Amino acid sequence: MALMAGPLVAALLALLLAGCASQGDDPMPAACFGLPATFVTALERAPAAVRLPGGTRLSTCVRRARTDSDLQALGVSLTAAADTLRARVAVNPAAAAGLGYLVAAVRAGVAGNQGLAGQLGRRVDGATGLPDGAPAAARAALAQGLRAGRSGG
Repeated sequence: MALMAGPLVAALLALLLAGCASQGDDPMPAACFGLPATFVTALERAPAAVRLPGGTRLSTCVRRARTDSDLQALGVSLTAAADTLRARVAVNPAAAAGLGYLVAAVRAGVAGNQGLAGQLGRRVDGATGLPDGAPAAARAALAQGLRAGRSGG
């Protein structure tokens, strides 16, 4: 029995290392570590396709976040971007399209990264609600942004 433990342990370690290596193959792109203003600027294009510098999709950032620090940095930037866009809705209802796009893109990323990213998804969902009494144009823009983010976020 003791003779079989060595090969079994070696096989388990090899599988574990292979799993770790596959996670590191697709690191979070550098664009995902941008300042909140970078995300706001990109989201101003919504409902058109939103891409970060280098062509990175928002959902890719969430999907490739592997560590707590990745998710924390991304969460801070995305939440701040959502706050900025939500504040702009009062004077520019079209800014709500960026909010909708952001929510849908993060949801798409969470679907591809069920681990740590779920908390980020909940934080962004909570941060992107429209203010009470938002005009109908803002609600329409939010729905348009949600649709666009689902298809291309």
